[in-house]
Amino acid sequence: MQDPALTFGLEPRSEAERAYQLLRRELLNGEWLPNERLRPQALQQRFALGLTPIREALMRLAVDGLVQGESQRGFRACGVSSEEWRDLMSARRELERSCLAAAIELGDAGWEARIAEAMEQLARTPLPKTASDRKAAELWEVRHRHFHFALVSACGSPWRLRFWNTLTDHSERYRKLRLLRRKESAAKVRDAVGDHFAITRAVLARDTARATQLMDTHLATTETAIAGLLQLADEDNTAAAK
Repeated sequence: MQDPALTFGLEPRSEAERAYQLLRRELLNGEWLPNERLRPQALQQRFALGLTPIREALMRLAVDGLVQGESQRGFRACGVSSEEWRDLMSARRELERSCLAAAIELGDAGWEARIAEAMEQLARTPLPKTASDRKAAELWEVRHRHFHFALVSACGSPWRLRFWNTLTDHSERYRKLRLLRRKESAAKVRDAVGDHFAITRAVLARDTARATQLMDTHLATTETAIAGLLQLADEDNTAAAK
């Protein structure tokens, strides 16, 4: 299965595919707020595409779970919730451990080279400095996903990789809450980079127990950070309603 990160920047073959890729990228990159209305006419102007491919794209994205269809009222971006985030990350962590363990067992020298290259690219990619720096956020996210995909890509199961891609799509949507609104210190950012290097070393050493433990801790850290942001958002919404 091809790494979705490698399709970044490729020209779609049809208007419907172009509409789907453009809107999907914006949804995953946090361009649309949770529950924000997606009006076909406005999207037609935004992307300079016809209404038919826009509607086809919205229906595909509804199947993907990235937008919600509303009877007689069009579409809106999917919402977020603490409960969904916990469930999503529980599934992601379990599947990632399984895929990584299988990849360590089955991966060859070419797989090791892909991991090393992906790690080098990610290490050279700066995190966005401000919430408005969306181009930097998108590039970092693409290379971060490429790194994680490289790790699990040799697991030998196209079905597991398909589910991995779906879970990663949805976790990326939540992760933008952190990446574009992060207030971590430089030390914490360096710790995240250190996580990636430590995982890489354990994987290339074929130390399955350490690699899977490091990966699970890495994902758990993200889970906790975003859960905190969601809790703050819930508290703000409750206060505003009073």
